[in-house]
Amino acid sequence: MSLPVIYVENLTRRFGDFTAVDHINFEVNAGEVVGYLGPNGSGKTTTIRMLLGLLAPTEGEATVLGYDVVRQSEEVRARVGYMSQKFAIYDDLTTLENLTFYGGVYGIADKERINQTLELVGLTGHESTLTRDLSAGWRQRLSLAIALVHQPKLLFLDEPTSGVDPTARRDFWDLIYQLAESGVTVFVTTHYMDEAEYCERVGVMRDGKLLAMDTPTNLKRSIITGDVWEVFAHPLEQGLEHLRELDGVERVGLAGDHLRVISQRVSEEAMQSLLRRKKIQVEKIERGEPTLEDVFLALAR
Repeated sequence: MSLPVIYVENLTRRFGDFTAVDHINFEVNAGEVVGYLGPNGSGKTTTIRMLLGLLAPTEGEATVLGYDVVRQSEEVRARVGYMSQKFAIYDDLTTLENLTFYGGVYGIADKERINQTLELVGLTGHESTLTRDLSAGWRQRLSLAIALVHQPKLLFLDEPTSGVDPTARRDFWDLIYQLAESGVTVFVTTHYMDEAEYCERVGVMRDGKLLAMDTPTNLKRSIITGDVWEVFAHPLEQGLEHLRELDGVERVGLAGDHLRVISQRVSEEAMQSLLRRKKIQVEKIERGEPTLEDVFLALAR
């Protein structure tokens, strides 16, 4: 049986009295797309920096591609691709010049390799465009090209779609899966709950702790054990307050133009009855499906 691409055991990082990453354990296998989900400050970037050998763990151990992240950090960094949150792209260089420069850092001087990488990320035709003139989505593609130019088998993406529009985000995830199909293992951090749904497995981080890691389907099935209801009622604010009083209701929240209720053994009739007694107009109540946001809120509670 082959070794995991990433192996982490009790990995911990403290900064003085503050614990940024607290005894986390997980594995990532070849060819997986694994999401690392959590709010800003939850320890996602610190985890990646330790796995890259840029930051020494306070406790625990980890290997990446079979190399120890502390003793063999140079070997790790030479073999992985890393796209940070704020990649240093030179605005006064063209797309091609940026990629050629960073390719040289990895010892890549082959012009065909450079052009193939541009084609892979969809930047063919933009070789002469100054980077300052690229949209946020196209800049992200260039950052990805820089992380891929040396053809790594493992790719770390740290919030790669932060600040780009939904269409560009969707296109970027299409690229990620194109890479995964070619055999690249992808470890991607995000605070977008909908993006995590694209991943084969998801780790949920909160305050430095890895609360769970599994497929999105298994997380929703194991963590959200109650019923999910979509309640369309007016006025919403009063409905929110009254539904919280109902015995068996675990959580009520606003979901756009309606309320989202997660409950144990609460019937549709009981909710209807309560809201009508409180003079709340009920349009309809229907079954909903658990989301990763429900999972995160349940775990973080």
